[in-house]
Amino acid sequence: MDRNLRMGRRVKHEVPLRTVARVASVATGVQFGWALQLSLLTPYVQVLGIPHTWASYIWLCGPISGMLVQPIVGYYSDRCDSQWGRRRPFIVIGSCFVVCAVLLIGFSEDLGYLFGDSHTSRPRAIIVFILGFWILDLANNLLQGPCRALLADLTGRNQRRTRSANALFSLFMAVGNVLGFAAGSYSKWYKLLPFTRTVACDVNCANLKSAFFIAIIVTITATILSISSVPERRWSPLSERKPIIPAPCASAPQDAKAEAIAKAGDVQDDDDEELSEAFIWELFTAFWDLPHSMWYLLLVTALTWIAWFPFLLFDTDWMGREVYRGEPSGHSAFSSLYDQGVRAGAFGLMLNAIMLGATSLMVDFLAGKFGPRLLWAMANLILSVSLACTGLITKAAEVYTNEPSSPPAAVKISAMVLFSVLGVPLAVTYSIPFALAATFSSSSGAGQGLSMGVLNLSVVIPQIFVSLGSGPWDALFGGGNLPAFMLASVSALAGAIAILTWLPSPPPDFPSSHILRTQSSPFP
Repeated sequence: MDRNLRMGRRVKHEVPLRTVARVASVATGVQFGWALQLSLLTPYVQVLGIPHTWASYIWLCGPISGMLVQPIVGYYSDRCDSQWGRRRPFIVIGSCFVVCAVLLIGFSEDLGYLFGDSHTSRPRAIIVFILGFWILDLANNLLQGPCRALLADLTGRNQRRTRSANALFSLFMAVGNVLGFAAGSYSKWYKLLPFTRTVACDVNCANLKSAFFIAIIVTITATILSISSVPERRWSPLSERKPIIPAPCASAPQDAKAEAIAKAGDVQDDDDEELSEAFIWELFTAFWDLPHSMWYLLLVTALTWIAWFPFLLFDTDWMGREVYRGEPSGHSAFSSLYDQGVRAGAFGLMLNAIMLGATSLMVDFLAGKFGPRLLWAMANLILSVSLACTGLITKAAEVYTNEPSSPPAAVKISAMVLFSVLGVPLAVTYSIPFALAATFSSSSGAGQGLSMGVLNLSVVIPQIFVSLGSGPWDALFGGGNLPAFMLASVSALAGAIAILTWLPSPPPDFPSSHILRTQSSPFP
């Protein structure tokens, strides 16, 4: 086959990067709401009257729903035969659930008051809040899997474009983080939306409600921008592995390689016709049939997230307790220090999000220069060293801080630098594992939706592990956050070693003249 002809096919049918960027933009809406959850809902939980010790268990709904929802949604999105496509119906449904959940959370005090709550006792508001919180976590998990799979469908087997797509997704996540943390730190939103203040909803409640109204606008806008960017072809078992690019004319000769590919596709089509309807037990069968490369990827991803979650869940608490030497419920001076530390931690999270976004733009270049395995290993080493440095910063705060007073400027700056540096490995963590999952699943013929859903298990299971085990682990060593951080540092180091020793190298990029997309690609 003429090389120029094949190059022309690739150029004509390769989805433009600007279209991939529009699809990835939905991550802004998802992450905007998630940032608001992190910055506003933990304090709001305690305002409603939920004890601090129970707040961490409420956060368990996220990983639990993710563990159940994403693999199932991914499995069925691979086989969805809607006329609107395979991924877009799930993205729209997830966005609708986000809107409903945000309204429940924002109006929880109003609804509780309507059903009989008082200003001092809010049991009904708590029930509404928890319901909305769980729905929001479920909706976020419903959205992320199909979004990632849609990007994998667009980029096919081209590793470079797959890395670029996931880097764009990571970039838009960073944009959502920055906007969300900025919205959460602003305390005057209720003045822009004065109707949010009611008899049951005071200033703090109205501010939260207003911020979530903005989240609704961002989510709807990002969803419309994403689903309108490119059409999906209706899926059927016979068309899943049909060559995406047709021959230029019926009489055009095919070389032996093209004929072999076509024959292999015909054989595979016959096998696919034997697939029965998808039931839950088939999901677990498919899970156990994953290739070895995916199992190694799941293990390494789990080690990486065991390292991340202690810091992500307790970073602002670490700033308030260990760095600023405050207490959330202690003497007024110590309580004020704790609040200062939490606000400083929120500012650090914004710096982290900015660095995350900047690094996301370079992930594709860095992966091409060093290779995805080495880049991921270096990111884990940076994570391991940074988490170990939290101990040095804590000890410096203990030595040089005269209680009750804020820590010296050098300690504060060191903490902010730490937050910023951690944005670099976080960008790699948000990108490379998903790109490798797309590559490994394409090479093995697995569905992209199922692969992304299964990969999510190696994210949510570590979160459950950390949420349940970090408290007893910290108490075993006298309390505080450092014991969990030090264990996380060891896990990051173990992950780096596992990447270099166990994780197989991805296959080389398919030639630019290759004319077939990934087997699960539904695009014409």
